[in-house]
Amino acid sequence: MSLKMIAKELKLSTTTVSRALNGYSDVSAITRQRVEAVAERLGYRPNALARRLKMGKTDAIGLVYPFQPNVLNDASFLETISTISAALALHNIDLLLVSDVSHDQHPSFIRLIESQRVDALIVAHTQQNDRRLRYLAQHHLPFLAMGRSSLDSPYAWFDFDNRAGTLLAVEKLVELGHRRIAYLGGNSQQTYVNQRLQGYLDGLANHQIPLDEGYQQPIDSNRRAGYLATLHLLALPQPPTAIVTDSNMLGDGAAMALQQHNLLGSQGISLIVFDGLPADSLVETTVTPIVQETRAAVGEKIADMTLALIEGAPVEQLQVLWQPKLGVGDTLHKAN
Repeated sequence: MSLKMIAKELKLSTTTVSRALNGYSDVSAITRQRVEAVAERLGYRPNALARRLKMGKTDAIGLVYPFQPNVLNDASFLETISTISAALALHNIDLLLVSDVSHDQHPSFIRLIESQRVDALIVAHTQQNDRRLRYLAQHHLPFLAMGRSSLDSPYAWFDFDNRAGTLLAVEKLVELGHRRIAYLGGNSQQTYVNQRLQGYLDGLANHQIPLDEGYQQPIDSNRRAGYLATLHLLALPQPPTAIVTDSNMLGDGAAMALQQHNLLGSQGISLIVFDGLPADSLVETTVTPIVQETRAAVGEKIADMTLALIEGAPVEQLQVLWQPKLGVGDTLHKAN
């Protein structure tokens, strides 16, 4: 089946048929519908390679993630990637994963761009001063950042108000009479880590609560680190009455330590976890979460924004900030 056969049946030029199937605006809606109906009836399938060459597109998007062992162990991140991939696939666009590890002093994503194998990049786990975003902006390459960064020119980004999430947690704990509030946060330079820490610090400052250095130490973002850090907090001369964690893995470790000491629940230490506990947690108590939208909703939104980006939408129209909220759980109560 070819364009010529469709054109012959409809008594149209092959150029008109081609432009109708590719969605050009200079073809009337009636003509487009006639062409699409005949193409479907005759089982026409466009030559993907020829279309890509003609349109100057690869029908592929690259997703850049940092080369760190724990990144692809994050179930929430993998669910987001899966949703992005599925949403793009509906438009016959492939998602390629590439780490930013360097080969011959050139990051993999640069080689991906220079080889013209993708139409745009999605950059995950951004940093405050992100060299990847600066490179892309300087070379005028289309990209969407998953998180905000400091750039001199406008760019497309999707983010949550991470500061607002931990600020909400501290405000609620203070309302319940807590003054000894500890914080377990990651030690990476990723933007969301710093934003969530800032929300905690601002919450303390809003209520003139002095920062106790023993209550806030950056650690690795994994269960073991959260577990050990919580044991350390419990051994302090004045242990905290509440703990806030900036990730679900740290939260799971903290919950296991508190559960082991019978301090998880209505009579124990209040615990609030950003994103709640992971799905594979062995902790049975419902821990109070800082709730963001589902990973599926995030993935679908990022896919929609990326599609708009490669269609030429102004980047100023592709800047989205979603707000978190405090969820319901059994680990939030008045200070003892």
